[in-house]
Amino acid sequence: MPRPSTALIDLDALRHNYRLARQRHGGRALAVLKADAYGHGAARCAQALADIADGFAVAVVEEALALRAAGIVQPILVLEGAFDPQDLRQVREHALWTVVHHEEQLRMVELQAGAPLNVWLKLDSGMGRLGLPPEQARSLRQRLQASGRVGQLTWMSHFARADEPQQPTTAAQTERFDAALAGLPEPRSLCNSAGILHHPGSHRDWARPGLMLYGIAPTDGDKLGLKPVMTLRSQVFAIRELAAGQPLGYGALHVAPRASRIGLVALGYADGVPRNAPQGTPLRVGEGLAPLVGRISMDMLMVDLTDRPEAGIGSPVELWGPDHDIRPLASACGTIPYELLCGVKRVPVRWSGGQG
Repeated sequence: MPRPSTALIDLDALRHNYRLARQRHGGRALAVLKADAYGHGAARCAQALADIADGFAVAVVEEALALRAAGIVQPILVLEGAFDPQDLRQVREHALWTVVHHEEQLRMVELQAGAPLNVWLKLDSGMGRLGLPPEQARSLRQRLQASGRVGQLTWMSHFARADEPQQPTTAAQTERFDAALAGLPEPRSLCNSAGILHHPGSHRDWARPGLMLYGIAPTDGDKLGLKPVMTLRSQVFAIRELAAGQPLGYGALHVAPRASRIGLVALGYADGVPRNAPQGTPLRVGEGLAPLVGRISMDMLMVDLTDRPEAGIGSPVELWGPDHDIRPLASACGTIPYELLCGVKRVPVRWSGGQG
């Protein structure tokens, strides 16, 4: 019998979430599939979206080439752009779109021979991480036009605090971006998932939904009709009876405060469950919740079933999915849902749905 742990990927939910993102934003939307579609399987996700998506976005050229090899012919934007001239040659050869966000990339574009490229020129409107100075927008545009190496130009920037709707940062970034581009005719792109959901004043020609594609709202309490795409699940595979005062697991982190009934679950940190998940974190076991106890080990974790007498060997356990929000676990571990999703490994992945 195989180990009873699986990551289930609902591609119909993915399609639903893409349509919702596009409708909420207006204009066109690139489905962000970087980091293997946040752990969901980039090729399968792209194939499921191919008939409805305006295009895709990935982090690096290698991710884009993998999608081309999987038969994806739609536009693919490389968000980190080219690291060297060979990257840029592959961008051209495989009809990719590329971001340009610093001077060296700009020079690579100017020096490249061949057909003009589709370039997304990134301005630093306040994130402070990547991007060229907004006050140089017009001179940068002139340089690219003079080079003859650019076919379509799109302007873009990235928000630093869009998932904090109460902060004025996003409005200030939008204002700076628009002021730098006043009167210029090229299309623009600003919004990630949080921008789409919380900042309608920042919606422009292209959206770049990432986390919301996978059914997870970027801030607490935002359901908004999103459907979780991944369900990480396992089963209770053994039961241990502890006497009051008996220690449990590595480091005796848990000492039974009473006679206790402990369920062992076939998921551990080698599967992507954070080792620092604290005791008491609720996990879904069957139709209810049970607290995590003891230390996460490589291959298993433990839940206290003392108050769940109906649960036992074979009871399903959901770490996250439609019946158990991923965000409380991420928060308890001092991280964000992105990291949990991208960290899933070893468990078999099974896809369902996705037909147009």
